[in-house]
Amino acid sequence: MERPKQQAIAFALGVLLAGGTAGFASYPLVHRDDSSIEGKRKAMYDDLDLAPAQRAHMDSVFDARNCQIESIFKPVQPALDSLKTSTREQINLILTPEQRTRLDARRRDDEARHDADKKRVQAACRR
Repeated sequence: MERPKQQAIAFALGVLLAGGTAGFASYPLVHRDDSSIEGKRKAMYDDLDLAPAQRAHMDSVFDARNCQIESIFKPVQPALDSLKTSTREQINLILTPEQRTRLDARRRDDEARHDADKKRVQAACRR
C-alpha cells in the first residue's frame, strides 16, 4: 500500500513541477511589456490614476520635451549612428551565425518599435 502512495505523490510533484516550468516559460509570451512611448506613458498614468484632462496635459508636456530632445540630438545623430554600426560589427564578430541571426531578429523588432516611437514624436513636433 505504501508504494502506490509514494508513486501518486511523486506523480503529483512531477505535474506541479512541469506546470510551474511551463507557466514560467510562457510568461514572456503572455505578459509582453509595452515599451513604446505610449505604453510607458499609459502605465505611469494608470499608476498615478490621472484623469483624462491630466493625461492630455502630460502628453503635451512630454511631447514638447521630446521635440527639444530631438533637436538637441540632430547634429550628433550621424556620429551616434556610426558608433552603433561599429559596435554592431564588433559584436557580430563575437557571435556564431545562429546567434547573429537571433540578434538580428531582436534588432529588427527593436528598430520597428523605435521607428514607430520616432514617427509619433515627429508627428507631435509638427503640431
